[in-house]
Amino acid sequence: MVIVEVVYLGELRTEALHGPSRSVIHTDAPLDNFGKGELFSPTDLVSAALGTCVLTILGIYAQKHGLDVSGASAAVEKEMTAVPVRRIARLTTKLKIPLSPDTPHKEAIERAILSCPVHASLHPEMEKPILFIWEL
Repeated sequence: MVIVEVVYLGELRTEALHGPSRSVIHTDAPLDNFGKGELFSPTDLVSAALGTCVLTILGIYAQKHGLDVSGASAAVEKEMTAVPVRRIARLTTKLKIPLSPDTPHKEAIERAILSCPVHASLHPEMEKPILFIWEL
């Protein structure tokens, strides 16, 4: 179990402390929700969590199978809605994997990535497509 302690700093900003590592991140409300938009917003962190999770799962698979996926990248586009309440409607992930599209690991890698814990934890109503881009 991991505990993250969060403190409200005022002016729609927070500080989150990761218990095990003691690392700190700060958030700010986005411009369209009364903030300054100078830092990650809480919903931006959901996007970051998804992107980092799929890359971590890719890295685990690659490490287990002796593959080099250095330089792999994920771009997560977040779309918000206000209906019925303000929430994330869609997270589209474009995942660039530096392997040939003919790799015999392609199906297994895609299956592993689609089982990423963050992806699996997001609400079923949220659209969360992952676009796999295979390129050397």
